[in-house]
Amino acid sequence: MNNKLYRQLTLQLEMSLKENEEKEKRIIELIIANKELSLQNEGKGNLAAELIIANKELAFQSGEKADRAAELIIANKELAFQSGEKADRAAELVITNKELIVANKELIIANKAQGEFLVNISHELKTPLNVISSTAQLFDMYCKNGSLNTLNNSIVKYIDSLKQNSYRLSKLINNIVDSSKIEAGFFELNLSNKNIVGVIEEIVRSVSAFIEIKGLNIIFDTDIEEKIIACDSENIERILLNLISNAIKFSDEGDEIFVDVKDKNEFVEISVKDSGIGIEKKYLDIIFDRFKQVDKSLSRNAEGTGIGLSLVKSIVELHGGSIYVESEYGKGSTFTIKIPSRKVINGNAIDSSNMISENENIQVELSDIYL
Repeated sequence: MNNKLYRQLTLQLEMSLKENEEKEKRIIELIIANKELSLQNEGKGNLAAELIIANKELAFQSGEKADRAAELIIANKELAFQSGEKADRAAELVITNKELIVANKELIIANKAQGEFLVNISHELKTPLNVISSTAQLFDMYCKNGSLNTLNNSIVKYIDSLKQNSYRLSKLINNIVDSSKIEAGFFELNLSNKNIVGVIEEIVRSVSAFIEIKGLNIIFDTDIEEKIIACDSENIERILLNLISNAIKFSDEGDEIFVDVKDKNEFVEISVKDSGIGIEKKYLDIIFDRFKQVDKSLSRNAEGTGIGLSLVKSIVELHGGSIYVESEYGKGSTFTIKIPSRKVINGNAIDSSNMISENENIQVELSDIYL
């Protein structure tokens, strides 16, 4: 082999060896770089795993927080509900407290009214008892000194005073007893079918002489001659005498009292009108209350316990009726009663004449009016 060819082959071999060395170096570098990348990937994988674990922990914590939040929401709702219940209970307690305050005030007012009634009743009882007692002592003295025969005129007056004050006591006791019966539910009416027009007219006729003595005039009027209804004539008399008595007390000499009966088909309307002192507007709502007197300062001729109009109202209502008053202070009052036009089953109409007692009932009901 010639030298030239040998040198060429040698040069090619060297070049080939050099290229191989460079390739090996490059391969080694690539292997190292690959390992480094592998290590880096492994680190990233670990980091990713750590991130996944951290994310799971966060998710778990978020779940716990969500559960806690839900618990807090439920607890808050329960507290709100309890607060609502407490607020409702507080409102109920406030209402109950107000009701107790009102009831207490009403009790105080009722006790005060009853206290005033006891004072009035004591006075009403004392007055006739004192008169009766002093008259009895006077008679005893006359009997002992033998002067009865020489004092006939005076004795007649004393006897009249005894009678009037005895009647006054009877009226007072009757009113108290009957008022208590009504309140307890034991008061009963004796109903029968009667001509109410005749009943009222007879009552007016029976008191006309007494009213004339007082210097007054009573006028009866009606738009119907006969109206048969179920009523208790004795208690109708009591009602009307009470209203007439009040009209007399608050009327002046020369005044007139009007009693009217009107047929209103479904009910009968009975009114007693006077032109006396009248009633102030502020008293109109209380005059039918038990134990109430319109005005203690208007005592003039007006004796009484404040039980009369309450009793009248109760008896009217037991008839199924109603009573109301219209009045103008200084110009007079009108009391109006409405009684239903009904009849008692199987009841016969009874003649109203002679049904009204001529003396005793009138004297009892008008006993607190002095001549």
